[in-house]
Amino acid sequence: MHHPHWEHFPHEADIGIRGFGHTLGEAFEQAALAMTAAITDPQQVKALEMVNIICQAPDDELLLIDWLNALVYEMATRKLLFSHFEIQIQDHSISARAFGEAMNKSRHHMAVEVKGATYTALHVGQTSDGEWVAQCVIDV
Repeated sequence: MHHPHWEHFPHEADIGIRGFGHTLGEAFEQAALAMTAAITDPQQVKALEMVNIICQAPDDELLLIDWLNALVYEMATRKLLFSHFEIQIQDHSISARAFGEAMNKSRHHMAVEVKGATYTALHVGQTSDGEWVAQCVIDV
């Protein structure tokens, strides 16, 4: 069994993000971490502030988009970067806490600005060995 992790995959001018985990929640947490990693090194982001995020959608794939876009919104309005997530998912609804800190250009070396999660290459599901995968392309 693999440990939860994330990766980027190439997609034209945008960036594909993919989260893996033992549970759907872990895969969503890793996808969010992959999104942070497109912007800056998540290990440089301290978990100093906490934001509650709630979202609901008709299915897990739309829930992934809503979850990532809720984070994009919080990043844009609060000028925060997030590096740690605690998610509970039940019946296509998320109750989560995102932890992070204020953007600091001198320390965070922001590579790109994420405009939002898209439906491109959108996929949420389980692999043959039971691992959860949550992926999409983010607009940067």
